[in-house]
This record gives sequence, C-alpha cells and structure tokens, in this order.
Amino acid sequence: MKSLALALAMTAALAAMTGCEKKPKATKQKPVAGLTDVELKRGEEACKAYVDKVCACAQTKPDLAQQCQLAKALPEALQIALSVATHPDTKPDVATQSYDSARQTIGTCIEEASKLLSLGCN
Repeated sequence: MKSLALALAMTAALAAMTGCEKKPKATKQKPVAGLTDVELKRGEEACKAYVDKVCACAQTKPDLAQQCQLAKALPEALQIALSVATHPDTKPDVATQSYDSARQTIGTCIEEASKLLSLGCN
C-alpha cells in the first residue's frame, strides 16, 4: 500500500511537472513593411538619373568629379539593402533596417539631384 501511494505521488508529481508547464506562446512576427514595386522602381530611376546627371555635369565641372564617383555607389547600395532585406534567412528586425536603408538611399538620390541645379547643372 505504501509503495502504491508512493507510485501515485510520483506519477502525480511527474504529471504536474510536464502537464502544467507553461509553454511560451508562439509570438507572431509583424510582417516587415517592404518597398512597393512602384516605390522601388521610382527609387531605382531616381538614383540612376542622379548618377547620370552628376557625372555628365562633372565633365564640364571638374570639382564634381568626386561627387560623381560617390554617386555611382548609390544604386549598388540600394540593391545590397534590398537583397539583404529579401533574403530568406534575414531576421525581421534586420529586414526592417535594410528597407529603411534602401529608403534613405533613395532619399539621398532625390535630395542630391535637387541640389544639382544650384551647382550649375541642368
């Protein structure tokens, strides 16, 4: 009888340990806000247009040669940020940062292109 009570107590303890464990709830990750196709196309066009304009202007204004060289890296930076963001192994927080980086790069292309007119470029 004593061994039966001990067995029941051990079974109850074991059941309590495994059955009553609180399992962590599976937290659903918010979907990462990517770039729309329109946003991406406009961004790529904006960066290409900026590179074309600043490099064309640098041919007549040698002081813009370095700006031309730096501008050539912007389309590649955009593509790198997008490839990191869309890679299947990229964690959501990194994907969000990469999309933000892509948007900042697009913004830089647009801002720098708008400054070209004040530098005497058409």
